[in-house]
Amino acid sequence: MPEAIGESTIKGAVPDILCDRFSDEGWVRTSAHVPSEMELTIYVNRRELVTILCTPTKLNCLVLGFLYTEGIISGMGDVASMRVCEEESLADVRLSNPKYRLPTLRTLTSGCGGGVAFKTQVQKVDSDLVVTPTEVLSLMKQFQKQMELYRLCGGVHASALADTKNLLVVSEDIGRHNTLDKIMGECLLRRLSIRDGLLLSTGRISSEMLLKVAKMRVPVVVSRTSPMGRAISLACDLGITLVGYARGSRLSVYSHPERLGRST
Repeated sequence: MPEAIGESTIKGAVPDILCDRFSDEGWVRTSAHVPSEMELTIYVNRRELVTILCTPTKLNCLVLGFLYTEGIISGMGDVASMRVCEEESLADVRLSNPKYRLPTLRTLTSGCGGGVAFKTQVQKVDSDLVVTPTEVLSLMKQFQKQMELYRLCGGVHASALADTKNLLVVSEDIGRHNTLDKIMGECLLRRLSIRDGLLLSTGRISSEMLLKVAKMRVPVVVSRTSPMGRAISLACDLGITLVGYARGSRLSVYSHPERLGRST
């Protein structure tokens, strides 16, 4: 059961939902918080690109991050204007190049929100980053304390960008992929460097997640649960250190363990 963090709600949660709860003491009628969700349709140069099922927080970051990780923009200089309207469930983005041809080949992903990815090229990630297992586990403990929406109502995923000591950006959403896009978008807006950072995640690392990490040029990705087989293979090929089951005092490294001080 999620840990309560106070009486007032936070954005992204629907408060005061009535439910019947059973325990050793029997049935009781009570109220609870649950995650909120919405459909957000992204239009680029007046053409509909995609509809994303998401949590209505940091929507501007989500839009920018999605466009970046899908190879539609390479930076803020490619965006002439952007309007995100939660009430209308849409984002209207105009690119600096009005004749840009949008990708059409889509892949349905394993994302919790019915994720969609476009076919784009990725390059190997080069980095001299070295981090200790103790630093990774310390960051994961910090990360758990920053999951406000999860602690309030559960039912969401979270991701974070960190350096070797501190968390820099934290995002939560019903979709694992969305959390990465929100981080990327926030870094673009705040002009934060992602290079030589670590990405932390609560969810399993699939191949689509790993490809987003590669497009973000992040050399280390850490999850408190399992990576998928294809994600491990891609991480080996793309020069990314993939860490799973980072909980308490333990972790497992599936690719490029040299970044954690393990000789190969």
